[in-house]
Amino acid sequence: MLPVVVVAGRPNVGKSTLFNRLAGRRSALVDDTPGVTRDRKEAVATLRGRDVRLVDTAGLEESAPETLAGRMRASSAAAVSGADLVLFVVDARAGMMPADRHFGAWLRRTGRPVLVVANKTEGRAGAGAALEAFSLGLGEPVAVSAEHGEGIAELMSEIAARLPPAADEADTAPDARPLKLAIIGRPTAGKSTLLNRLLGEERMLTGPEPGLTRDAVAVRLADPQGEIELVDTAGMRKRARVAADLEKMSVSASIEALKMAELVVLVADATEGLHEQDLQLGRLIEREGRACVLALNKWDLVADRNAARRAVADRLQTSLAQLRGICVVPLSALSGQGVERLLPAVREAARVWNTRVPTASLNRWFEAALERHQPPLVDGRRLKLRYMTQVKARPPTFVVFGTRAEQTPEDFRRYVVNGLRDSFDLPGTPIRLQFRGTTNPYDTPGH
Repeated sequence: MLPVVVVAGRPNVGKSTLFNRLAGRRSALVDDTPGVTRDRKEAVATLRGRDVRLVDTAGLEESAPETLAGRMRASSAAAVSGADLVLFVVDARAGMMPADRHFGAWLRRTGRPVLVVANKTEGRAGAGAALEAFSLGLGEPVAVSAEHGEGIAELMSEIAARLPPAADEADTAPDARPLKLAIIGRPTAGKSTLLNRLLGEERMLTGPEPGLTRDAVAVRLADPQGEIELVDTAGMRKRARVAADLEKMSVSASIEALKMAELVVLVADATEGLHEQDLQLGRLIEREGRACVLALNKWDLVADRNAARRAVADRLQTSLAQLRGICVVPLSALSGQGVERLLPAVREAARVWNTRVPTASLNRWFEAALERHQPPLVDGRRLKLRYMTQVKARPPTFVVFGTRAEQTPEDFRRYVVNGLRDSFDLPGTPIRLQFRGTTNPYDTPGH
């Protein structure tokens, strides 16, 4: 396994900025607001030729266990317990605060290897201010400015020097690329609770407070068919209600996670039915060409389940016809009821999304489809559609060729898409259909 390097410290000392700098990309949200990071964020980074798993954590705060801050601290403590090296980040500009000393003493008691990183040391006074971190009793601090990139090269060298030997990292490298799966939905739909249930541990912060998850957080799990990279995302509200800059960044990170995913689990609150925002998210998934499974969470709280099923089916048929046949999995993330059906449904949706139809079978079907329903007249002349082919999968994408094929009306396009979906077992996946005209060599200007 890759060595684990955990970035820890009190809120607003620049942990996420440092995490992004070491990862070499913007992986974690950064804002001046204290406590932006709430869940552990992971990324694989290469530091001086060594691959490591970087973990960004929530700010360490002394609070009661049942509070949000207390739950965040427990999550950070869990990350520290599995670390090969802890980067204890302090704000050199602010000096050593009582919280720094308190958590420095706590880190010493954990027995984990610790490297003190004195951040925000840009400018003349910065290096001098970093010396105060010696008082933590955790060894010589490394002075950096994560925002400006100063001292990062030295920090990388220090990290690489303190990592355990790289003996069997190559032996444990995964053989196959994991399936990339994003979990999206409105706030309080139960996305993080579902991810925790799938992992079998309290990996993500959960609670009654809306908007607990602020960033897109990736974790891995395995099922009998291989590894899955799960990404939990911030809840997405109607655009008109997204006001604060931080929430805009959270929504942007969620959309980016959706675009990077291969398959999406859309989580809806079964007790409220499908809202317009749920359908808007479904349309966004279809536009991005991603496979989708609809998870109806809190199913154990639904009184009349037959009525709820009918209402969901009617809403999908009338408002999300682009994903006709989408797999719907009723479940309860909190109790675990029905959750065991979700990953098999995900794998089946991925199989459909990857489907390739042989060209011969496709054209036999296409000829029969044209016999049943002739191409329409356009400007008094019937369109001549000659043949079709599948140009790619992920999602299934087909091209129809023929004279003036590009003028094919929308209703006939829908007829072809629905026929493809029914005849080749392509339920619930986006289907891309293009019409390309061919040139008639005898139809030249002036003749």
